[in-house]
Amino acid sequence: MFITLEGSEGSGKTSQIPALADFLKKAGYRVLTTREPGGTPIGDQVRSVLTDFKNMDMHPRTEILLFQASRAQIVEKVIRPHLESGGIVISDRYADSTLAYQGYGYELDIQKLRVIVDFATGGLKPDLTLLLDLDVEEGLRRRLKGGELNRLDAYELAFYQRVRRGYMQMVQEDPERWVIIDASRPIDEVQSAMRQVVLERLRLRG
Repeated sequence: MFITLEGSEGSGKTSQIPALADFLKKAGYRVLTTREPGGTPIGDQVRSVLTDFKNMDMHPRTEILLFQASRAQIVEKVIRPHLESGGIVISDRYADSTLAYQGYGYELDIQKLRVIVDFATGGLKPDLTLLLDLDVEEGLRRRLKGGELNRLDAYELAFYQRVRRGYMQMVQEDPERWVIIDASRPIDEVQSAMRQVVLERLRLRG
């Protein structure tokens, strides 16, 4: 089963994944966690370029293609092999982030982006996507308190508002794959909601 976590800045995706993975491991599943961009030696080199404040003049198309390069590498070298062996993969962001940020955020052609993303992923789509949804301004406040910032945190408020609306649009288009989790709740309540959704999906898959 391929599970992805999506959400705007400060939604808590990264901090929630270890507890979810540990819970599933204790339940007897083989779980691999990944993150984007990065997750492979090549992908981590790409990540360093994407996040470096020295690259503030990066063109959106350059950014898109760098993300896809990192994604293609992790899909073929890490994610797909683990899934084919019967394991569970939990990814901190995946292809939907490109559509949300570079598509809706930059207001670029979504259909063209879908073609590029499909090529990069080899058509691999998540079985379940959890959207940790949070008010944009609250999320940015959390992010500022959460540690070191990078180039990918340096967008204007309106950009993040478009990203959130983009996520909601994707939920409407594919409601069977997406589940919205209210990320404004306490951390333990968010984790409990995530576990409940994942266990139910695993039960349905048999």
